[in-house]
Amino acid sequence: MQAAIKFPEFLFINVYSQMRLHVMERMGLLSELVEQIEVVPQGVTSPSYAQITVERYPGTSRILHWIIAVLVLATWPLGFTIHLVKNDVSMTFYMLHEGIGFLVFWFMLIRVGNKLIARAPSPKDPPMERMAAKSVHGLFYIFLIVMPVSGFLATNAHGFPLQWFGLFEVWSPIDKTPEIAWTLSGVHYWSSWVVLALFLLHMGAVVMHHVIKRDTTLYRIL
Repeated sequence: MQAAIKFPEFLFINVYSQMRLHVMERMGLLSELVEQIEVVPQGVTSPSYAQITVERYPGTSRILHWIIAVLVLATWPLGFTIHLVKNDVSMTFYMLHEGIGFLVFWFMLIRVGNKLIARAPSPKDPPMERMAAKSVHGLFYIFLIVMPVSGFLATNAHGFPLQWFGLFEVWSPIDKTPEIAWTLSGVHYWSSWVVLALFLLHMGAVVMHHVIKRDTTLYRIL
């Protein structure tokens, strides 16, 4: 899908141009400035914007990406703070954490199916960057399934079936099983830290592309 993204001039053109104008006025190089202005794309109706074409991910991929991102950013802090709040509200935190985590699992299954049929934009990054991105994304897919599944099974193994937002009890393949409960809890705990590490790597890549390299990578998922 092709989409036109407008970049405000104060971010990409105005500041840089004003600085060059000041320097060139001092150096008598205004003719060079005129030549540089001519590289602005033809057909731009306003001098305040430059128009750049970006090949974006399909709409389903973009929607699923942001839904899952919001859910994970909601449920991870809830899980981390359950043991830090007072007992009278910890159960509310716990139910929200479980309920949202259950949604993460199902949306991840939908996203896996969508990935199999949706066409991704043509890769333009260097081979090493593409390999790193594929590795992080692949691990995201794995642990964003492992994390909610292990958490769901752990609660059942401890003898607390999931009451999804208090509406109904979710069926589980295991009942109370103390022998494996803490193992499942450990898998859930450590997978949540892996997800956090992957998130930080992902955000580092966003900063690299959007702030340092100033390319259009971020706009492919918007």
